[in-house]
Amino acid sequence: MQTHAVDHPLVAHKLTTLRDVNTDSPTFRRLADELVTLLAYEATRDVRVAAATVQTPLVQAEGVQLASPKPLVVPILRAGLGMLDGMTRLLPTAEVGFLGMIRDEGSLQAQTYATRLPEDLSGRQCYVLDPMLATGGTLAAAIQLLLDRGADHVTAICLLAAPEGLKYMEQAFDGTRVPIRVVTAAVDSHLNEQGFILPGLGDAGDRLYGVV
Repeated sequence: MQTHAVDHPLVAHKLTTLRDVNTDSPTFRRLADELVTLLAYEATRDVRVAAATVQTPLVQAEGVQLASPKPLVVPILRAGLGMLDGMTRLLPTAEVGFLGMIRDEGSLQAQTYATRLPEDLSGRQCYVLDPMLATGGTLAAAIQLLLDRGADHVTAICLLAAPEGLKYMEQAFDGTRVPIRVVTAAVDSHLNEQGFILPGLGDAGDRLYGVV
């Protein structure tokens, strides 16, 4: 597994505002959307392309286009939905699947409650959207589900990651031959006793959509 923390002034600027407790939900949603697009630029560096020829107003030109099968973007509900527009803005032709997962606050284990994905993901590159990589359990379970269905390249895009979560992921996928990457805006200090990232930005779902 590879981890890439994006080192860019605009990424750091937007992340700082997302961390601010005084940032309201509309502003948080807008900045999260913008930040995801910046992260997606790095995350799609290895997206598969095929050679293509187009006719310019003057001559033919050689170029590339996204290869088939199309990439699959998978937001983890509910907080991952706040990252979807930012991702599909960069990959408008990608297909979108949905995965509903919730973390049991007692055991901190991930439980799946909804799945809307193709049964066969053979040959597919998948991009998983999950704002917070905390303990790693939810993201690891989501990626394993994709691997079980045949995905052969998985990239997770996270606003923040904790060292404990990254270590869990590395152990969970040690020896896995399928390339797995985590692209994040920052790797924070550690998790608190409740499994929240510090300094973090709070509960991403609540800050995106309010407490429900």
